[in-house]
Amino acid sequence: MSEPVRHEVGDHVSYVTLDRPETLNALTPGDRDRLICLLEEASADADIRAVVLTGTGRGFCAGADLRGGAGGGERVAGDVSRTLRLGAQRLIAAVLDCEKPVIAAVNGTAAGLGAHLALACDLVLAAESARFIEVFVRRGLVPDAGGAYLLPRLIGPHRAKELMFFGDAVPAAEAERLRLVNRVVPDAELEKTAREWATRLAAGPTRSLALTKQLVNASLDTDRTTAFAAEASAQEINMTTQDAREGLRAFVERRGAEFGGR
Repeated sequence: MSEPVRHEVGDHVSYVTLDRPETLNALTPGDRDRLICLLEEASADADIRAVVLTGTGRGFCAGADLRGGAGGGERVAGDVSRTLRLGAQRLIAAVLDCEKPVIAAVNGTAAGLGAHLALACDLVLAAESARFIEVFVRRGLVPDAGGAYLLPRLIGPHRAKELMFFGDAVPAAEAERLRLVNRVVPDAELEKTAREWATRLAAGPTRSLALTKQLVNASLDTDRTTAFAAEASAQEINMTTQDAREGLRAFVERRGAEFGGR
């Protein structure tokens, strides 16, 4: 029996694959916690310099696996918000806070939590067969997993409301037009392209990329003064790294830099 979340490391890249194709890779609480753990491990491991997240079969991730989750005794005030805070929101935060660049290779349906999991990643590759669905309205639910935070920042409030109010499936080509994804590729080239991008990132200045990610993510929530102060602080920190010194030496010596991720 295969693991529902497969993990392998190669050439400094952590490859994480959701492998429950019979459920379109819907996430159980255990699967979700496993993803969080792998993202946290990638952040802490200096030998990991990029992460690729993908799925098997026809789905990237159909969201949370709700089967059997509606029962379990009487619910009291605070249960839902606590479950969300410690579950779906914690997963999205783990992607956003991961100190390594995270690539989503969206191989099929990404719905609900699955859509937000992909959109929280730093770079999003979509197969031509991929589609994104804000499925919550179809169930009479409010969007969760950070959707109302992520979508307006990606496509603006009006477009975000359109997707969330109607819950229509957004094909890959339309997702690219809306700038939800970086690039759409033929299905047969998704894995190859994701590996090529990850290899390039893994050869880059890892600490510089981490600081750049933090600056960009924080910039949407801060004023100019705070953003400029964060930029100056990031520059100060980055100049202490081996890769920054290597990059400057390579420039002076007119050669390509060889970054070690330190």
